Amino acid sequence: MVSHPPVEHTGSASASARTTPRQWMSVLVLSLSTFTVVTSEMLPVGVLTPMAAGLGIAPGAAGFSLTVTGLVTALTAPAVPRLLGTRDRRAVLAVAMVVLAAGNALTAVAQGFGLLVVSRIVLGVGMGVVWGLAAAVAPRLVAPRNAALAVSTAVGGVAAASVAGVPLGTLVGDVLGWRAAFVLLAAGALLLAAGLLLSLPPLPRPRIPAGSGTATTREPLLRNGSVVGGLLLILLLVTAHFAAYTYIRPVLEERTGLEPGPVALVLLGYGLFGLAGNFAAGSLAARHARATVRCLAAGIAGSLTLLALLGSGAGPAGAAVALWGLAYGGLSVAGQLWLTRAAPHRVEEVTGIYVGVFTAAIALGALLGGTLVEAAGITALLWSAAALAVLALAAGPVRSAGERQPWSSGPSSQAPGPCGSSSK
Repeated sequence: MVSHPPVEHTGSASASARTTPRQWMSVLVLSLSTFTVVTSEMLPVGVLTPMAAGLGIAPGAAGFSLTVTGLVTALTAPAVPRLLGTRDRRAVLAVAMVVLAAGNALTAVAQGFGLLVVSRIVLGVGMGVVWGLAAAVAPRLVAPRNAALAVSTAVGGVAAASVAGVPLGTLVGDVLGWRAAFVLLAAGALLLAAGLLLSLPPLPRPRIPAGSGTATTREPLLRNGSVVGGLLLILLLVTAHFAAYTYIRPVLEERTGLEPGPVALVLLGYGLFGLAGNFAAGSLAARHARATVRCLAAGIAGSLTLLALLGSGAGPAGAAVALWGLAYGGLSVAGQLWLTRAAPHRVEEVTGIYVGVFTAAIALGALLGGTLVEAAGITALLWSAAALAVLALAAGPVRSAGERQPWSSGPSSQAPGPCGSSSK
């Protein structure tokens, strides 16, 4: 194993320090880990039809596997910071990737709904740990001035999962069978467990910077108006997104008549725009986090509306899905930066709560989507998701007067941000 000196919280480092290539490599490995985590969670979306047939269950029941994973992750992620204590975060991340590999392997050998549920529970535990720690660990791996980019890169694995993970998994499923796709994910998770141990430095529990104020750090996070407003918006918006996105393959097949090959290409387009949205939103959210999230919410609502109105044609449907990917691709990193700005000296804790709410919304969205599809059909699902995305915008104005950027030495800019809001 490569020897590294222990890494302390980046806030204590010199603002002029430069990030080394080895440090960027550790961020890349972390990004690949989040990529594998989210691909593992979302792959059933791309192979929903053959997976349901192979297990002898209805597509709605196969989609329920996302709900199971989301619920387990929602319970795991907020508990992680409290349970870790002084444990090395590097070792915890590596163990979590091994757990993720086990969950994928169990999915690959499942013969019915029972073992599928067990496998998704195991996967949810690994996912909750990795996703819950990734954004908190990333800024500790680089120089302070690169912290926001490190978070965007680490969380960029989420968007990249849509670019390469789900579409390629769909192609593998079409060629070799859906089980082979989960076997490949299990192998990749094991390789990344070793990669995390080799590339990351020791990561003890971060220390609270001197002068940060003990009263502030002990205040319950849910008494912070900006934290509550951000969590409420994320809950509603991610629920809306996954209610529709879980069933994107049936949407494209039934409304546009696309064959599996073109469906995979549309999903690839969604992912490419999502990756672009991730880094664009990360750059904007570093200064205008709240306004960026509100713009992304408007984009998701608009794209779902366009898909409901014009989605019977392949061209308009593809354009709507591309806009959808661009807007949703930036949501994870922008929401993360919003919440960490609201509680800058409690990054692990607020990140755990954020991931818990985010993944609970994934579970709720998948459940809501399945219920609507079975009861009212695809079109009603799209309109309902669009309405919920519009409702999410109402959560945006709530904020705290003390909100500020976590990885800078000065106050955040208050110049007008995108969509006409201030940076706060």
